[in-house]
Amino acid sequence: QVQLVDSGGGLVQAGGSLRLSCAASGRTFGSPTMGWFRQAPGKEREFVAVITWSGSNTYYGDSVKGRFTISKDNAKNTVYLQMNSLKPEDTAVYYCAARYGAWTPRFYDYNYWGQGTQVTVSS
Repeated sequence: QVQLVDSGGGLVQAGGSLRLSCAASGRTFGSPTMGWFRQAPGKEREFVAVITWSGSNTYYGDSVKGRFTISKDNAKNTVYLQMNSLKPEDTAVYYCAARYGAWTPRFYDYNYWGQGTQVTVSS
């Protein structure tokens, strides 16, 4: 089992920045792929970004490319999502996720989830 605790959400004005954190514990050996998804009210959970356990490969959803950066601190077993140039449409609950296997943008392929952290961007 992998336990994930995500944090760092809040209220920010459009154009501002936030950094989310996801601390992983438990069965982190085996190199799980780590990612972020988000879900706005009435919408399906959306792929945001993913990083391989080694940190050597990252992938992004089209709506966040060039604005968000995913990174990893292996010593702390923590994944970060730096969000810049935030827009009101980025408002959602952001979830950290993990899976064993190759990366995928499909939320239903991920087995482990954080509790979610709310990000609200005001116009």
